[in-house]
Amino acid sequence: MTVRVLYFSWLRERIGVPSESIETNAVRVNDLLDELREKGERYKLAFTQTSSICVAIDQELGDMDSDITKAEEIAFFPPMTGG
Repeated sequence: MTVRVLYFSWLRERIGVPSESIETNAVRVNDLLDELREKGERYKLAFTQTSSICVAIDQELGDMDSDITKAEEIAFFPPMTGG
């Protein structure tokens, strides 16, 4: 399947692109992260500590174990804080 992957904030800076279309066989977010890390050093660096990364699947918050088999869009971003 092809999925659109969006990167925000420091993830976008480390990877070097705001978004891309990825051909994947991933079933869960963690599977996709494994595939992305295989794309090169910038991806490995960006996804070293997934505890500091949030994910949205088709614009709904998910977690690293969320199913993505029907997803069209997956976004990775740092946690938000407010004040």
